[in-house]
Amino acid sequence: MDHDVLPMPESTSMDTVTLRPFVLADLDAMMAWASDPVVTAFMTWGPYTSRDALLAFLRDTVLPHPWFRAVCLGGAVVGAVSVTPTDDRCRAELCVVLARAHWGKGVATAAPKRAVAAVFGDLDGVERVEALVDVDNAASQRALEKAGFTREAVLRSYCVVKGRLRDMVMYSFISTDPLVK
Repeated sequence: MDHDVLPMPESTSMDTVTLRPFVLADLDAMMAWASDPVVTAFMTWGPYTSRDALLAFLRDTVLPHPWFRAVCLGGAVVGAVSVTPTDDRCRAELCVVLARAHWGKGVATAAPKRAVAAVFGDLDGVERVEALVDVDNAASQRALEKAGFTREAVLRSYCVVKGRLRDMVMYSFISTDPLVK
C-alpha cells in the first residue's frame, strides 16, 4: 500500500511529503524546528535549548514510540507527526509540528493525510484519530480540515499551555471517513 508519498500543490513545485520513522541522525534537522519559539508557541512543550535534551527526547521517547514519524520534504526532515494511542484502545491522538519555513505550503495538510492513511493499519484497534488545536491556531485548524478531519467542538478551559488555561478545538478522523485526495 503506497500511502507515504503525496504530491505537493503547485506552490511547492515537484517536492513530495513523505513520512518515515525517525533515526538518531535526524537530531540536527529536528533541532532546527524544535528550538524555534514561534514553532512551539502552541505546543505544551517549550523550545529546546540543548542538543543533549533533544537527543534524550529523540532516543527515549520518539524512537520507542509506536507511531512517531519524521515529516520529510524532498528527503529533508522538516517536522514531525505522531499518533499516540490513548487508554481507550479505539482512540489515538494526532500531533503535528512543522518548521516555520514550510508553513502555508500544504505540508501541514499532507502530513495528517499520510498519517491517517497508514495509522489505522499500523495501530491495532485504533478506529478514531483525534487532534486538539488551540482556538487561536487558525492555520492548524485549516490544515486539519483540508486533510479531511471533522471539527467537533470547542472544549472550554481544556488544558494549560505554558501557564495559561486554553480552549481547544477537537477534530477527528475515523477509520470509515474517506481519505482526501
